[in-house]
Amino acid sequence: MTSETRNMITAVVLSLIVLAGWQYFVVGPQLDRAAKQAEIEAQQNAEQQGGASGVDVATPVAGSANAAPDVASTEFADRDAAIAGTPRVSIDTPALAGSINLVGGRIDDLALKNYHETVDPDSPIIHLLEPVGAPKSYFAEQGWVTAAGGTAKVPTGQTVWQVAGNDTLTQENPVTLTWDNGEGLEFRRTIAVDENYLFTITQEVTNSSTGDVALFPYAQISRHETPKVAGFFILQEGPLGVLGDANLVEKSYKGMKEELQSDYESNGGWLGFTDKYWATAIMPAPETPINSRFSYTKPAQTDIYKTSYVNREPVVVGAGSSAKNTSYLFAGAKVESIINTYETTYKFDRLELLIDWGWFHFITKPMFYMLRFIEGITGNFGVAILIVTVMVKALFFPLANKSYASMAAMRKVQPQIKALQEKYGDDRAAMQKAQMELFQKEKINPIAGCWPMLLQIPVFFSLYKVLFVTIEMRHAPFFGWIRDLASPDPTNIFNLFGLIPYDPTVLPVVGGFLHLGVWPVLMGIAMWAQMKLNPPPTDPTQAMIFGLMPIIFTFMLGRFPAGLVIYWTWNNFLGIVQQYTIMRRHGVEVNLLANMFGKSGKKADPPAR
Repeated sequence: MTSETRNMITAVVLSLIVLAGWQYFVVGPQLDRAAKQAEIEAQQNAEQQGGASGVDVATPVAGSANAAPDVASTEFADRDAAIAGTPRVSIDTPALAGSINLVGGRIDDLALKNYHETVDPDSPIIHLLEPVGAPKSYFAEQGWVTAAGGTAKVPTGQTVWQVAGNDTLTQENPVTLTWDNGEGLEFRRTIAVDENYLFTITQEVTNSSTGDVALFPYAQISRHETPKVAGFFILQEGPLGVLGDANLVEKSYKGMKEELQSDYESNGGWLGFTDKYWATAIMPAPETPINSRFSYTKPAQTDIYKTSYVNREPVVVGAGSSAKNTSYLFAGAKVESIINTYETTYKFDRLELLIDWGWFHFITKPMFYMLRFIEGITGNFGVAILIVTVMVKALFFPLANKSYASMAAMRKVQPQIKALQEKYGDDRAAMQKAQMELFQKEKINPIAGCWPMLLQIPVFFSLYKVLFVTIEMRHAPFFGWIRDLASPDPTNIFNLFGLIPYDPTVLPVVGGFLHLGVWPVLMGIAMWAQMKLNPPPTDPTQAMIFGLMPIIFTFMLGRFPAGLVIYWTWNNFLGIVQQYTIMRRHGVEVNLLANMFGKSGKKADPPAR
């Protein structure tokens, strides 16, 4: 593989990265709001004609699901009005604040105490769940559905539950809700929560009638309106679950609109919604046979996305006896250590997949553990990034040594290659033959410079993944003006670093490119300097492409999280030092300043006649 071929391959790869960045940062994800509207309306009409009550679970038997309707009977202007307008019991734990709606017994008001909207500790805390009837409703519920032909009266979405005992849900004290159907069935719902994000919901039915009753437990999460997502290909945002033979099920909101409904059968598992840093998931007791469903409807002007399951086997409540069912709800931040503890303690099937570790999870997770371990020692994730980058460089030093040695050899004969091109002109066959003879004479293997670089791609992509998706990086400070490694560098050269009271990013069309902080500029300079150490392309088009790459990447990475830019800058700097040292050891005279500013070095020996 010649240096020109290698450079062209690299240019193509970099160009694809630029195109992906353009798609993400400039074009953005386009939502197809009108897709399958006729099918949606047909489904809604069928549900209305069939008398469905609104709970969207895959019932194990035919018949109406006599359970909680999804649409509130009262609409509210905002979340505060919804909370004030409905009876509630409070939630107050070290990690959570919120309330449970006694109308329907739903968990529909939940905030995360340890996470704020911005780096300012006085900014509002993150609200994960939103009340029924308010804009962007997002809530979880549990309940019962009757079997085919069943006439038992079960709680609905309009049922007003009564509080028995404790009226505030805390880590130490669960709350119990009760409701009597007036026909011999008393329903109790006990909700407990741990110090983090796991709710345990125990539903109990006491039967004082003269006949047995068969009921199917269900759980569902409803999300109204399409949430804003990053739309980046390396991150799953939207409905997902782990469901037996189906394994990991990942769906987009756009795909839900087109698919309308999909059903799965499994023993145990979980399903819910994931955002970049937060998630909700409903889980039956492990190994419980369930039917699960992902569904989309639009009964009015609001998109409604739901994930739900119903037990395949009924709970039979004999006359004069009682029976219960336990299920779980995760609602909170996607902290790896917390999720891992739940998976280990409760035996939830691969709950770790709430975090999108990606295809290279076998590399990504160990790298995350390393970053977290070093941060535990240094107290700074930015410093951990610098140290891990050095460790990765050391790990791949033998491969990099071969790569840079090959580049050194190629650079050493570059003047002779240029002379051969001048000699043979457009006679490519003769040029290639002479070039191969030169490589054999100088004992150069051009392909040696390619494979080491290719083998490092999965590792660097995995590090990028860790920095991009893990909540541990969110609002993690570095030094100086970098107060959040997960957000872009807040400085901007286009307003003289804040001296001009104007935000250039608001300009139409070009505004997305006009955020360029100090770290992206340093990254661009380091990238440019490192490229100047490589053998220069002899083809003018390639030379132009490589000359533009540092500029393009500088502007593109201006909107990337600061942690990624710091990593890339530091990696480039280490690469310069490493490449410079290796090339000098191989007898190549490297004048970095001369290379950077286009000055020629040692002249080539004339080709043999």
